[in-house]
Amino acid sequence: MTVTAAAWPTPSGNILLGVIGCPISHSKSPVMHTAGLKALGIPGAYVPLHVTPDKVGETIQAIRTLNFRGINVTLPHKLAVIEHLDKVDRAAEAIGAVNTIVNDNGVLTGYNTDGIGYVRSLKSEAVSDLSGRRILIIGAGGASRGIIDALLQENPSAVIIANRDKEKAKRLAEDWKSRGDLKGVGLDEIGRYIAGTDVLINTTSVGMHPNIEGLPIDPDIIPEGIVVSDLIYNPLHTRLLLESRSRRGCIIHGGVGMFIHQGAYALEYWTGRPAPVDAMREALLSSLGAG
Repeated sequence: MTVTAAAWPTPSGNILLGVIGCPISHSKSPVMHTAGLKALGIPGAYVPLHVTPDKVGETIQAIRTLNFRGINVTLPHKLAVIEHLDKVDRAAEAIGAVNTIVNDNGVLTGYNTDGIGYVRSLKSEAVSDLSGRRILIIGAGGASRGIIDALLQENPSAVIIANRDKEKAKRLAEDWKSRGDLKGVGLDEIGRYIAGTDVLINTTSVGMHPNIEGLPIDPDIIPEGIVVSDLIYNPLHTRLLLESRSRRGCIIHGGVGMFIHQGAYALEYWTGRPAPVDAMREALLSSLGAG
């Protein structure tokens, strides 16, 4: 899936972009998108905006008033912004969350680029063809919903969702059952379902900085040589990824690519131009101390 550049006119003059969240000081989006605008030769600014939950409606109205071209939306506002928008595209509506808003002459449209950004990254970095693959997803939160929506467009043979709260995993599988072979199971049952897995994806925060020693599952039960993916991008390689590679010979895929590509889709919606992914990646890695 790609963004059609012609869908949005190329902006003239300075472009004003931003990201809202609570908290927001940790966000790497300003670094990445500032580099993207510079590489495209588009004058403008991308600003972080700390917005408390009670100010979401006022903030969205201010996006119109101040003529922002668009914003990104991060936790905890991805659901709350929806009621304040004029339009929501199919994927964002199905997922129930918006992470990108485009302002087209005062008409605000919500999108979700998390899932499509993740799949673009996974296919370019780890497994080029997901058709017929058996995929096991750890976690049943908002991140997993976007990823499942995008993965189902790739025609996998089956998607298993494993979560500590088994009922939540089962409800999520039920929501998407019309689009493929999905099953929700408890995380304590994962040993019964992991055999035959081609791609294992961790969508939880277990292993994220500063608690980098965390493991969502025991690496010893992971089938040898499969693709193991983690949405976390700080650290660049989680303990799950490092041990999957060293102990099980797995192909590993970290979260940096997803973060870059979800941002790339957003920038393409805003500017109507192909995103300068290499420049965005370089800026992000440099800010993470890995440049």
